[in-house]
Amino acid sequence: MNEVVTFGCRLNFYESELIKEALRKAERENVVVVHSCAVTNEAERQVKQKIRKIYKNDPNKEIIVVGCAVQLDPESYSNIPGVSKVLGNQDKLKTENYLLSNNKILVNDNQASKSEPALIDKFKDKSRAFIEVQNGCDHSCTFCSITEARGNNRSVPINNIIEQIKIFVANGYQEVVFTGVDITDFGTDLFGKPSLGLMVRRVLKDVPELKRLRLSSIDVAEVDDELMDLIVNESRFMPHLHLSLQSGNNLILKRMKRRHSREQVIEFCHKVKSLRSNIAYGADIIAGFPTETDEMFQDTVNLLEETNTVYLHAFPYSKRKNTPAARMPQVPENVRKERVKNLRKINKAMMSNFYQSLIGTKQSVLVEQNNIGRAENFALVKFTSKIQAKSIVKATIIGMESGYLVGSIIP
Repeated sequence: MNEVVTFGCRLNFYESELIKEALRKAERENVVVVHSCAVTNEAERQVKQKIRKIYKNDPNKEIIVVGCAVQLDPESYSNIPGVSKVLGNQDKLKTENYLLSNNKILVNDNQASKSEPALIDKFKDKSRAFIEVQNGCDHSCTFCSITEARGNNRSVPINNIIEQIKIFVANGYQEVVFTGVDITDFGTDLFGKPSLGLMVRRVLKDVPELKRLRLSSIDVAEVDDELMDLIVNESRFMPHLHLSLQSGNNLILKRMKRRHSREQVIEFCHKVKSLRSNIAYGADIIAGFPTETDEMFQDTVNLLEETNTVYLHAFPYSKRKNTPAARMPQVPENVRKERVKNLRKINKAMMSNFYQSLIGTKQSVLVEQNNIGRAENFALVKFTSKIQAKSIVKATIIGMESGYLVGSIIP
C-alpha cells in the first residue's frame, strides 16, 4: 500500500492528489512519498524527522522525497538513510519518475515550465476541494526562498480551471478553494492578462452549480476593482479573506520588500467590512524579522487588533539560505519565539470574542468530517448529531465549546 505524507501549504495538498495518481499509474507498491515544505527551518526539521521515523518503523518501505525542500537542497535529502529517490517540483508530477530506476536525484529547473496540472476527481476525506490556479512567484521578498523553489509565476488557463471545477462539482463538492503561491498575480502571464477577479467571475458564471468559492490567500496591494466587487457583492464568494501581511510596521514591510503598507491594509479591511459586514480576516505574520524592535512588533499587534484579524498564522522568522534577510542584523531566537507566543495569546482572546459574537446567529455550514464543519466566515462549527459530509446545512449557533462553535440544525 502506498502513502503520501504532505507538509506545508494547500498547493502541496492539491499536488499530493496528483502524486497519488502518478503512483497508481506507475503501478508501484509499498512506497511512501514525503511531500516536503521549505518555508521555514522548522518545516524542514519536521520533514527530516518524519523521514527518519518512517525508515525506523519499516526499513523495507521505499521512501521518495519530493517538493520545495528537495528543489532547494536535493543532496541533503538524498543522503538521509532510507531515501531511494528525490524529485523536484516539476519532476514530482510525472508518472515515469516513480518507476524503478538508478536516478536517485531528479531536480530540474522549473523557471519556464507551464502550469497546466492534470485533472483529478476528488480529495480523500475532504469536503472542500483545493484547486491550483497558479504556481510560482515573480516577486522577491527578502525572507523567502519559495520563489527559487517554485519558479516564476505561471497561471493555469481559465478553461482548465473551469473543467476541473466541473469535475469536482459532479463528484459532490460544494466548495472549492483556489490555491497557489501568489494567486493575486493570476493572469499576468496569460494572453490578454485576465485578472484574478475576471477569472473568478467567469468561473461563477460558467459553473452555476458551484455553491461556495474561497481564496487561500491574497495580497491587498493587488486587489483590483473587479475582485473588490466580487468580495463585497457576490454571495457565493465566501466572506473570509486570508491576507499575506507578514508585518504591521512600514519599515519592516519595506525591508521585507512587501508591496503593501500598513495604511493600505487598514483602509482595505475597513472598506470591505463597511460593505460586507460578515467578512472575517486571517493573516500570515512573521515575528522577529531582522531589525524588528519591540515598538515595531507592537505595530503588528495593533494592526491585527484594529482590523480584527481573528485567524492567525504566526511563526518566528526563519533564516533562509541565500536570502537578503539572512544578511541583515538578526533578532535573537528567544525574542522571536516570545513574540510568536504573545501573538498567539492575543489571537486566542480575539478568536474567543469573535466566536462569542456569533452565538445566536444563523450560519450556513459545510460539513466536513466527524460532524464538524466550516461556516462561510470559516468559523469551526460542531454538531451533536450525525450529518453527511459535504452537505451544507443551516444552523443556529447555540454556544461555544473547546474552540468550536456549537450548532443546532434548523429544520
